[in-house]
Amino acid sequence: MQGKTVVITGGTSGIGEVAAEKLAAKGARIVLVARDRLRAEAALTHIAGANPLAQHTVHYADLSRLSEMKRVAAEIAAAEPTIDVLVNNAGAMFASRQETADGLELTFALNHMAYFVVTSGLLERLKATPGARIVSTSSDAHQYGKLDFDDLQSKQNYRGMRVYGTSKLANILFTRALARRLEVTGVTANCLHPGFVATRFGSNNAGFLGFGFGIAKSIAAISPEAGARTIVHLASSPEVAGKSGGYYYKCALAVPSEAAQNDTDAEKLWTVSEEIARG
Repeated sequence: MQGKTVVITGGTSGIGEVAAEKLAAKGARIVLVARDRLRAEAALTHIAGANPLAQHTVHYADLSRLSEMKRVAAEIAAAEPTIDVLVNNAGAMFASRQETADGLELTFALNHMAYFVVTSGLLERLKATPGARIVSTSSDAHQYGKLDFDDLQSKQNYRGMRVYGTSKLANILFTRALARRLEVTGVTANCLHPGFVATRFGSNNAGFLGFGFGIAKSIAAISPEAGARTIVHLASSPEVAGKSGGYYYKCALAVPSEAAQNDTDAEKLWTVSEEIARG
């Protein structure tokens, strides 16, 4: 990773921050996409400690808004002639339904559309870099999701965990469709389940859901360091060079749900996402 440029969304806390530090320690230059300035500055300090010789940078954006997704991707593309790795990691779960300024359900916008739009905006820079990789954080929770193309914005019967699972299902389908489109370019696209990790995830929710996450983390969660290993592996390991379209867990290829292998749905989701991105 010496001298390589790695763009990471959701890299100011949890597994994203750990992955950024580990990749910096391997010699990479880190470009963060962040919303919170205080957390971003703290993360940059930690990353600089891991690799003080590189000029690590940060770009600020609210990745729940289409205009911000497009703007930050354009800013990074203008600043970086080549990108070796893009890590799509920003995401959250919400107990109650919220709608963005674009009229999108917040989980769908942040967890899926941000991956789609930012990746699309950086594809030319990735294609310009031999052996470039795209790594997207999904989750085993995808097994609880179900794509309903008649209600992608979850206006009916909203349940936070189910909607989150659907967004993670979308991450896998996006990866599969993206990998097919990149077959002749040399750019690879893979996704992963990091495990149930003790991070800030879920802490944005009050009430029973937030309490439940807190209890579960205290009992069963793994450390952010353990959760970040598969991100680092997919971003840097020679073992996965040239491999694309896979879903990984504990640094090994895994089999996602049957719904996550439905390439008809993957193509339909791609088409719908393009239409949404065009506004």
